[in-house]
Amino acid sequence: MKQNDWKRRAKSIRLLLLDVDGVLTDGRVVYDGGGRELKFFHIKDGHGIKLLQRAGLAVGILSGRRSSAVRLRAKELGIDLLQQKALDKAKVLEAILRKKKIRAEQVCFVGDDLVDLPVFSRVGLAVAVADSVEDVKAHAHYITHRPGGQGAVREVCEMILKAQGKWERVTQKYFKNFP
Repeated sequence: MKQNDWKRRAKSIRLLLLDVDGVLTDGRVVYDGGGRELKFFHIKDGHGIKLLQRAGLAVGILSGRRSSAVRLRAKELGIDLLQQKALDKAKVLEAILRKKKIRAEQVCFVGDDLVDLPVFSRVGLAVAVADSVEDVKAHAHYITHRPGGQGAVREVCEMILKAQGKWERVTQKYFKNFP
């Protein structure tokens, strides 16, 4: 896939859709002694999501697995578009497009494994995290420098905001005391 036109593609994004395991997390599934699943989320990814939301973009989660930790993280970040146990991600994407009344080219999807490829082929901006499987990287418009669960989502949020010329506006409050 052509990977040098991601800036042009990023300009029209209105919805960032994220896979979870391997994207918002490092892909490990950890169980405690009581059988509860634990997930580790990167705080910088969360802040990137909040910056996107502040700029007026929507953020959603599209995961093939179900996890109460993901539900809690989505709630904490104000993400109400949460699709878990999405075994046919392309079909769920089509439903999201109808519900949100947006076109596929206005969606950026971040994935890492083969199950994400049907969505990659439909969205306007397909992003693979740095540690994605090779077949996913080969079909991405952009490959992050950071691996999943370690700031890759923040990287995507920043690139979209900068491509759309919204970065300075949403971050200005952090720089107000600097010359």
